[in-house]
Amino acid sequence: MLNRYIVSLKGLIVASVIVVFWSVTLSCLLSSEVGKTHPLVVLLEIFWQTFLDTGLFITAHEAMHGLVCPQNSKLNYRLGVLVISLYGFFSYKQLLDKHWLHHNHPASINDPDFHNGKDAHFFSWYIHFLKGYWHWRQFSSSIIVMILLSYIFDLALINVGLFWALPLGLSSLQLFYFGTFLPHRQPLGGYKNFHRANSLKLPIFWSFLSCYHFSYHREHHEFPDVPWWQLPQLESK
Repeated sequence: MLNRYIVSLKGLIVASVIVVFWSVTLSCLLSSEVGKTHPLVVLLEIFWQTFLDTGLFITAHEAMHGLVCPQNSKLNYRLGVLVISLYGFFSYKQLLDKHWLHHNHPASINDPDFHNGKDAHFFSWYIHFLKGYWHWRQFSSSIIVMILLSYIFDLALINVGLFWALPLGLSSLQLFYFGTFLPHRQPLGGYKNFHRANSLKLPIFWSFLSCYHFSYHREHHEFPDVPWWQLPQLESK
C-alpha cells in the first residue's frame, strides 16, 4: 500500500515540476525583450520552450494511462484536462478515446495515429496525423488567446509567436517524429511484434531530450502502466 502511494506521489511531483517550469518559463519569455537578446539565445529559448510543451503533452498522456495520480481517478482526469488545455485547447476525452484505439489497434487501419495506408512518408503522414486532431476549435481558440495575451498584458506579438505559437508547432513535430513515425513505421521485413512498435537505441540522456524516453516505445506498449521516467529500465533485449 505504501509503495502505491509513493508511485502516486511521484506522478504528481513529476507532473507539477513540468507544469511549473512551463508556466514560469513561458511567462518570462513572453515579457522578454527579443530585440535586445542575441539570436542564438532566442533560438535556444525556443527549443527549451518546445521541450517543455512536449512535456505538457507527455503529462497529459500519462494521465490517459492513469499515471499522474493513480490513487484518485477523478483528480487524474481533471489534471489531464488541465494540462492538455494548457498545451493546445484539445479535448481530453477525444484524445483519451483515440489514444486507446491506438494502443488496441497499433499501426493498423483502426489506429487514428497511423497513416492512411498510402502516404507513409513523413510529411504526408504528419499532415494526416494533424487532420485527425487539429480542428477549427483549437485554431480559433489559439488565435483568440494570442490576441488576448497581446492586448491584456501588453505583450509583443513577436514574443507570442516565437515563444508560444512556434514551440507548439515544433512540439507537435517532435511528438509525431519520436512518438509515432519512428516507432510505428513499418520496418524492412515487416512488423516483428504484436504491438507493431520499435524502440530506438538512444543513450538515456538523448532519449530524455528527444521525447521524454518515448524512444522506448515498444516498452511503453508492452507495459502501458509504467510511467515515462521508468521506461529505460524495461529496455527490450
